[in-house]
Order: sequence, then structure tokens, then C-alpha cells
Amino acid sequence: MDLLTLMQQLVNGFSLGSMYALIAIGYTMVYGVLRLINFAHGDIMMVGAFLGYTFMAVFELSFPVTMLLSIVIAALLGVLMDKIAYKPLREAPKISLLITAIGISFFLENTFTVFAGGTPRAFPVPEYMEKIFDVSGVVFSVASITVPIVTLGLLLGILYILYKTKYGMAIRALSFDIKTVNLMGIDANRIIAIVFGLGSALAAVGGLFWAVNYPSVEPMMGVLVGLKAFAAAVVGGIGSVTGAVIGGFIIGFTEVVFIAFWPELGGYKDAFAFILLIFVLLFKPTGIMGEDLEKSRF
Repeated sequence: MDLLTLMQQLVNGFSLGSMYALIAIGYTMVYGVLRLINFAHGDIMMVGAFLGYTFMAVFELSFPVTMLLSIVIAALLGVLMDKIAYKPLREAPKISLLITAIGISFFLENTFTVFAGGTPRAFPVPEYMEKIFDVSGVVFSVASITVPIVTLGLLLGILYILYKTKYGMAIRALSFDIKTVNLMGIDANRIIAIVFGLGSALAAVGGLFWAVNYPSVEPMMGVLVGLKAFAAAVVGGIGSVTGAVIGGFIIGFTEVVFIAFWPELGGYKDAFAFILLIFVLLFKPTGIMGEDLEKSRF
């Protein structure tokens, strides 16, 4: 492989990894607070993509307005999901929460299959997002270069919230001991709802950019993407927001670069993320940036 091809694949991997990273942050934040793997999170990404399709194809709204509305609705959906499904099970065994998460995932997938149909729909990508640039032979679109910029910006925003605001302090305190936080006069349920809202909003952004870069939406689109984002969260260190972003980039690079080196293995590209996950769990179970969760969070 020549240097130009390698640079092209790195750009592609950076863009793909950014979308995994956006979804992985939601996984790691919910886990950091509740020790819950929210397997419905990938389907929130699907909901975000469908909201974008609806607002742009049906109501003909602009992409920025579509993104704003999709983020707000997805955040509200995340809060509602916590209130209806997870809040009543706060004191239940963890397995009950896990089964509930899987049930919500099936519910969202089948609901959208019933009302939207199982046939993929073409996403109306804005013309300016499809504009192509060629820099010394490395080709990229506006959409592919926008995603990493947005991801890094949102990462800084999340870190600011976690470490520079009272809500962030409450989130970090909650991740250690929910009962103690309640005794200190903090409404733990409200803080948990905020965590679900933030994570769902980021998943919606990831879903929108996924639909822009791979212009098709269908009810099952969040299943595999969600699993890869979960793998990214574990690889980076589940419970670490920065680790989730790094893990997303690593999974994206791995998926793209492996195919570039061994194109005959293209049919197995989805397996590479999980092979990497297995190796990480074997040699560093806490992930790249993972620490003892009794000592550190986020």
C-alpha cells in the first residue's frame, strides 16, 4: 500500500470512528452512573436518523434545524425511557435492568418497522455536505470532515459539563454512591435523567451523520452500529468519556485500514471490531484509559 492510499484510509477511518465515538459516549456515561449497559442506545441512534429523514424529506427543513430538533426530541426520548423503564427498577437486580434494555431495543426496532416499513429509505443529503475536496490526492467530502470536528467539539462540551458545572459534579458524585447523593439533598433521579438525555442527544447526532455519510435509513440500522460503539466504549475504557472517543477512533481505523490492507477480507469487516475487543479484554480488561472504577469516574 502506498502512502497516498494509507492517508486516504486514515481520513475514512477518522470519519467512521467519530460516529462510533458519538454513540460510545452515551454508553459509557450511563454505565458510569448506573452500571448499566443500555443496549437500546444504538436504537436511539436509529431514531435520530429517522427524525432527520422525516424533518428533511417530509417537512423540507434545513439540516441545521433538523439537527437541532432531532437532538431535542432524542434527548426527551432518553429521559422518557429512563422514567418509564429504568427508574422503577432502580433497586432491582442488575439483570432486570439489562433485560429491560434489550426489551426497549426490540420495542423501538419493531415499532419503526411497523410504522416505517423494513425497506431502506434514501436520506436526503444536503448538497453542500456532498461537496468533494481533493488535497494532494486525498479525497474527502464536507460530511466526512465535519463529523470529527463536531465529535471533538461535543467531547470538549461534555468534559466541561462534567468538570466545570454543578450538574457535572453531581453526575460524578452519583457515579460513586446514589444513596449518599440523595442524603446530600441532590435529586438523583433528575441527574440520571440528565445523563440519559445527554447520551441520547449524542446518539442522535451520530445517527444523523451516519445517515448523511451512508445515505440510507432503516429500523435495524442501529443494531450493528450500536454493538460496535459498545465495543469502542469497552476498548477505550468503559466509564471514561475520553476513552470512549479514543475507542471509537480505534475501532473506525481498525475497520477501514484492515480492509485496505486485505481487501479480500471485506466480507468480514464487521468482525474486526469484535476481534480487537477480545484482545483488549484479554490483555487490558479495563480498556485503554480504564481505571479502577472505585477510584475514578469519567
